[in-house]
Amino acid sequence: MSRGGVGGRGARAQHRSRGRGPGRHAAAWLARLVVLAIVFAAGLVIGRAFESAPEPGGTQSIVRTLEPLTVPPEEAGQTATAP
Repeated sequence: MSRGGVGGRGARAQHRSRGRGPGRHAAAWLARLVVLAIVFAAGLVIGRAFESAPEPGGTQSIVRTLEPLTVPPEEAGQTATAP
């Protein structure tokens, strides 16, 4: 009789029972949750970065305060005459 025929289920049974304990199953789920949490946190960070970025082509207002210049006083004796 051949080993790979209909009755040859030994390789599959051995594969299923190899290394499938409750510890490995819990560790796999824990690793998935950690990866999911990291992806979620990265999404939040990227979303906040897009929210706080300035919009292109926006207007910008600049306010400058100018100090008044001092004007020298005119002398009282000079008047303009017509030629």
